[in-house]
Amino acid sequence: MTIDCDDCVMQATTACDDCVVTFLLGHHPEAEVDDAELTAISHLAEEGLVPPLRLVRSDGSGAERRAG
Repeated sequence: MTIDCDDCVMQATTACDDCVVTFLLGHHPEAEVDDAELTAISHLAEEGLVPPLRLVRSDGSGAERRAG
């Protein structure tokens, strides 16, 4: 899964500040994550250690899989 903040409609909202991508990589990165990494992010978010992934794609498809 490619996480590209430029394709996320949430980037102009406060949700961006509470997203795991911003938390780990800073604003507007592009990252490639696999299923194992998404699962790990999800578990970390569920335990409150990192914010959840708040990716919502601008094409309306949403993230294929959301973490947290």
